[in-house]
Amino acid sequence: MYGAHGVGYERYKQEHEIRMQIEKKREKEYVASQQMTSNLGRKIHT
Repeated sequence: MYGAHGVGYERYKQEHEIRMQIEKKREKEYVASQQMTSNLGRKIHT
């Protein structure tokens, strides 16, 4: 947790605002990875 987001688990657990920031960042990263995977899949099949 600390290495990826710079926040320890205890602080993540206790502070709602920090938790929401981290979860929004995770969601953006997930969407970006899905788009990248989709783009690679299209390149492979063309």
